[in-house]
Amino acid sequence: MALFRTFLMMPTAAEGAEAGGGSMISMLIMLVAVFAVFYFMMIRPENKKKKEQEELRNALKKGDKITTIGGIMGTIVSVKDDDIVIETSEDQVRMELKKWSVMTNETAEADKKKKQEEAKAEAKRRKEEKAAKKNL
Repeated sequence: MALFRTFLMMPTAAEGAEAGGGSMISMLIMLVAVFAVFYFMMIRPENKKKKEQEELRNALKKGDKITTIGGIMGTIVSVKDDDIVIETSEDQVRMELKKWSVMTNETAEADKKKKQEEAKAEAKRRKEEKAAKKNL
């Protein structure tokens, strides 16, 4: 019976204050951890994507083949501050669009892919030269 009474005893005021302070700190730590996960999983990638899109739009130049957010495909004829003029077909239909409407730049993507392939070929050539020197 004495064991049962000690088990059911209420904590004293000092013990309650310590327990409340400890739970408050752990709750704060959990809140910070949740915010950090939210930042690295949601906010940071979105900001990175926005920055890449802004760089893409600032790098537009005459002759680039683009696709707009609405799906219009064409070749850039002229670039102004916030506007671009594109030709959409062989009939030389021209449209004036805002730069923010550009979604992709196929010309820049093709150039980037070509440079990556050239870098891989160069690395492979260097590796083969190094292996040939080693065998001599």
